[in-house]
Amino acid sequence: MLHELLLALLGYTGDLIVDQRDHLTAEAPISDECTFKLAPDISFIDPSDRELIERIIVLGFYYREMERFSAKCRNLSWIRSANTNPLEKKEKGSVYRRALANGIVEVLSVYRSAVLHIEQKLLSETMPILATVTQGLNKFFCLLPPLYELILEIERDDIRGGQLLNLLHKRCHCGVPELQTCMQRLLWHGHQVMYNQLASWMVYGILQDQHREFFIRRQEDRDVGSNSSHPDISEKLARMSTDDASLSDWHLGFHISLDMLPEYIPMRVAESILFAGKAVRVLRNPSPSFQSGDAVHPQMPKSFQKIHGLAGRFHFHREPAINMGIGDDLLPQSEADKIEAMLLNLKESSEFHKRSFECAVDSVQTIAASHLWQLVVVRTDLNGHLKALKDYFLLAKGDLFQCFLEESRQLMRLPPRQSTAEADLTVPFQLAALKTIGEEDKYFSKVSLRMPSFGITVKPSLIDLPKPTSSVDGGTGASLSNALSEMSVDGWDGIALGYSVDWPLHLFFTQEVLSKYLRIFQYLLRLKRTQMELEKLWASVMHQYHSDFAKRRNDQEKSSETQQKQQRFRPMWRVREHMAFLIRNLQFYIQVDVIESQWNILQSHIQESHDFTELVGFHQEYLSALISQTFLDIGSVSRILDSIMKLCLQFCWNIENQDNCSNTSELEHIAEEFNKKSNSLYTILRSSRLAGSQRAPFLRRFLLRLNLNSFFESTARGVLNVVRPRPTLPALNQQYLEGGSCLCYLVAGRDGCCIL
Repeated sequence: MLHELLLALLGYTGDLIVDQRDHLTAEAPISDECTFKLAPDISFIDPSDRELIERIIVLGFYYREMERFSAKCRNLSWIRSANTNPLEKKEKGSVYRRALANGIVEVLSVYRSAVLHIEQKLLSETMPILATVTQGLNKFFCLLPPLYELILEIERDDIRGGQLLNLLHKRCHCGVPELQTCMQRLLWHGHQVMYNQLASWMVYGILQDQHREFFIRRQEDRDVGSNSSHPDISEKLARMSTDDASLSDWHLGFHISLDMLPEYIPMRVAESILFAGKAVRVLRNPSPSFQSGDAVHPQMPKSFQKIHGLAGRFHFHREPAINMGIGDDLLPQSEADKIEAMLLNLKESSEFHKRSFECAVDSVQTIAASHLWQLVVVRTDLNGHLKALKDYFLLAKGDLFQCFLEESRQLMRLPPRQSTAEADLTVPFQLAALKTIGEEDKYFSKVSLRMPSFGITVKPSLIDLPKPTSSVDGGTGASLSNALSEMSVDGWDGIALGYSVDWPLHLFFTQEVLSKYLRIFQYLLRLKRTQMELEKLWASVMHQYHSDFAKRRNDQEKSSETQQKQQRFRPMWRVREHMAFLIRNLQFYIQVDVIESQWNILQSHIQESHDFTELVGFHQEYLSALISQTFLDIGSVSRILDSIMKLCLQFCWNIENQDNCSNTSELEHIAEEFNKKSNSLYTILRSSRLAGSQRAPFLRRFLLRLNLNSFFESTARGVLNVVRPRPTLPALNQQYLEGGSCLCYLVAGRDGCCIL
């Protein structure tokens, strides 16, 4: 009876101890209740002994189920079946379950040794008793039941990969020392697989995850898993892969799978692992164009035996790397050895120490970021490209765009033609470049002027001014002129710049970054165009007045008519000066207080930092500061500024179109709208939420320039969008001075505007 009991403890039942589960196969699921029972027809066993035997044989049931689980997880026949019949339904493999099975086999081997030791003791005793069996298996009563519950939960919930590591890590926190040691050993086996995958990813940039169990995933895996199609992403991947696979990998190739990320690994650490692997992929697989243009001489792979040795120690298949000569130069083998040593130390440790793991990952990220910094900043002259983006996208080369706007001024008076708008702009842009750009500027060739498609119907985006109620002569012609102007402004607002970015600057100048530069460029170009139109208007009017003054001496009859016309338009010149005053100060604030100051901060960061990730962060802060301090992220302010610029352009074109008209009602209406918008702008900007915050540290200077003599404050005091009449000019402060061949107006009022 005792020998049959010992056989039952190893999973083999007989006549005394029976298995209530018949026809057990290898594919049968794990039973959720014990099926080992003492035969009911046995009558010579005392009830107390029967109860004790029933309690002991449960260990045999646990042993058999865990042995079946281990054999199933360690079965590698799926490899052979995958090659023979691909249409056959295959068992879903798991390297993490196989590692767990290896740990369970270790525990079961200790259990078998204990059963063998009990058998030897029973054979040596003259009077064998059940107490010997109980005493020999005492510690397994607290080990096997939790292990059985563990595999039962794994099978029931189909737990694998990082989820399995998370489950084992939770089970390590218990109050039973023996069980805690056992769970830590099982977790150690699972971590061996994770460290192998980390070594493959962080040393070679190769993702070894055949069963999709690692927390670093390919992008297409996520797309397939979510059963969603992303045509835009697929098109981008296909388009970028033709140039360089590493760039598509960097932007769209890999992501963190939260389902497989263990809870004890913080998201920050997972992102560092993701970055390090992607960086190594870039460094080990440089672009062929970079290889041909780089000064590095091709060389043979260094320490090729070391690479094979590393691959052998970590048990993964090494993919053939391209451009190994350049790759070894971008990431020296000595640095790869450092990463290898750190991961080996973690792998050989008997326990998982979170702090040591995070420190090692941070060190690897630092190594990868440092070499990426060397590649991007030093080899590809990042600062030169930043300076070029500042020159062209932030209008630091103001002479180029001033000349361009002057060359294309007549063209922009007409609505853009959808088919030829971009070609029409190319000629004035090239003429402006010939006049202002020298041959030493090697970055201008990367800049291109584009006119994105704006659709068949050009929808006016100018402020919709309500038409005056009174009907006047000539209103039809003016309305038509306004409509054409509105269409023109809306269409030409889409002027864009393109910048050709070569490998590996795509890592730094992403599409998101370039879109932010483009957004600021379009805003600054419209501002500069508005300023130019206001200046051109004043120059043309002064030229006309000079002509009228010369004609007045010869024709006394028309002299009174000319003076009446000048008297009628005199208030409009003060409005024009108000517009120019606001636009000039806004432009000075953006170019000097915002762009130049933030550029100096960025330059200091570039000089101090030698880390690619830090550099990316500093550049993002630079762009965010530009957008926030120019109020592009505040909808109310940006809409008001947009309306003000459109009103200024509309004012200029109405002045030019009303040379032969006696009506000024539309101009007065534009002036009224401008007063409302400018007062609203000042009221919002001087609020404590903006002027008193750190988001715009130089905003107070801008407000001081606007309100130097308290003019804006006196007119905008009170409620938002409520406009009070501007103070009238005293009669004594308006004088007409005539001398020589020019006519000068001196306007000195409380607004501080002086027009000569």
